Amino acid sequence: MILKLKPSLEKYIDALKKDVDRIAESRKNTLLSLAEYIRTSSSPKLNFICTHNSRRSHLGQIWASVAASYFNIEAETYSGGTEATAFHANAIKALERAGFEIKSSRGENPHYQVHFSEDEAPIICFSKKYNDAINPQKDFAAIMTCSEADQECPVVFGASERIKLLYEDPKVADGTSKESEKYDERCKQIAIEMFYVFSNVE
Repeated sequence: MILKLKPSLEKYIDALKKDVDRIAESRKNTLLSLAEYIRTSSSPKLNFICTHNSRRSHLGQIWASVAASYFNIEAETYSGGTEATAFHANAIKALERAGFEIKSSRGENPHYQVHFSEDEAPIICFSKKYNDAINPQKDFAAIMTCSEADQECPVVFGASERIKLLYEDPKVADGTSKESEKYDERCKQIAIEMFYVFSNVE
């Protein structure tokens, strides 16, 4: 079945394809190791981990989920942190600019429904620790998206694979004139790389 994306998101994804060649060869090696894990696992589970589970890990989880659906590949995506805070508003705005429809509950750590297709259930996102009960407890790939979390968690209990896929934190631009630009840049980078990963699974 061909995935029917939300029109604005489909346009965004179509524009990504020309940027795949810009991925550095050294970066591709890491991405291909993730593709190999997905290809060889009978039930691939991907847990994207950063310190606060507020920005990069959510972007990784969401774009990996979209790419898996786009290429019709079975994979479960999750995210977590070394501590729980909240899904940051600037990351949510970047996803909305990319074409996602996002609905939320209220509270200090709201739950968000991230919609990308009428054919798929929304992705439920909220900040949590990587070993939260909603996440897999064993036989998963721990994808470390920030150097701080990578250093703080030399061992991710239950992980059968650990992949260091570090991204610059867009929070460096919070409160500046470059805020939207930096978040859009990170959102796009992660989208490109997740689509590259899943395009190389089969």
